Amino acid sequence: MMTNTARKIVGDQQLLRYGRQIFLSEIDLEGQTKLLNSRVLLFGMGGLGSPISMYLATSGIGELVIVDPDRVELSNLQRQIVHTNDNLGTEKVDSARQMLHALNPEVQVRTVNKKLEGEELVKAVAEVDVVVDGTDNFDARFAINRACVQMRKPLVTGAVVRFEGQVSVFPLDQADSPCYACLYASIDEPPRNCSENGVLGSVAGIIGCIQATETIKVLLGIGDTLAGRLLMVDALHMEWHTIRLKKDPQCEVCATNQ
Repeated sequence: MMTNTARKIVGDQQLLRYGRQIFLSEIDLEGQTKLLNSRVLLFGMGGLGSPISMYLATSGIGELVIVDPDRVELSNLQRQIVHTNDNLGTEKVDSARQMLHALNPEVQVRTVNKKLEGEELVKAVAEVDVVVDGTDNFDARFAINRACVQMRKPLVTGAVVRFEGQVSVFPLDQADSPCYACLYASIDEPPRNCSENGVLGSVAGIIGCIQATETIKVLLGIGDTLAGRLLMVDALHMEWHTIRLKKDPQCEVCATNQ
């Protein structure tokens, strides 16, 4: 949980702000206190990172560390709803922090406006409770996965292109969990991203909302997460499918890291 800070408690203002989810028996005051003292690392402030960050902020996550090296462009606004027209040309993490503070001034938002690599990436992963991947390229996803395996941190990952999206949870703090590389390391040609094939903005919203929901469930230890499952949606025909995932005993990432 959060280090070097006083433990946060649910006060009168928090009871008002978070009352509707505190009413949920699975969350209650104990769960809300956990959220207030949690720390989440989110990579990517684009089509996925936008709804993820907004719902995590409004749910009462104590500290949200957001990572993105890019600036806001006009072409982003069709799907990246954490940014506005007034923020064109500004760094995405600064634009997002402004919106997140407007939604919930209680949330601590720490920004990283560069690509994290090597030891910096591993250190950032080690300092949080859950890592959420909202990036749009395979190199970043594989690097984040390796760091999560190394530090045994839960990873919530999603992807979207055209009318299609997918999301999964990798509880890498558990020895029997598959990792992202178990699923994709053997493919010859990675699927194209939305910059090459286009994307319907609302589909990114669907996947991002699921990622935010799974993150909260992982933090609280409630319900059944998408651990061991890949949930896929074809929004053009509104069809949902689930694939069971198993750990690859020959995986070059998680098998060799045991």
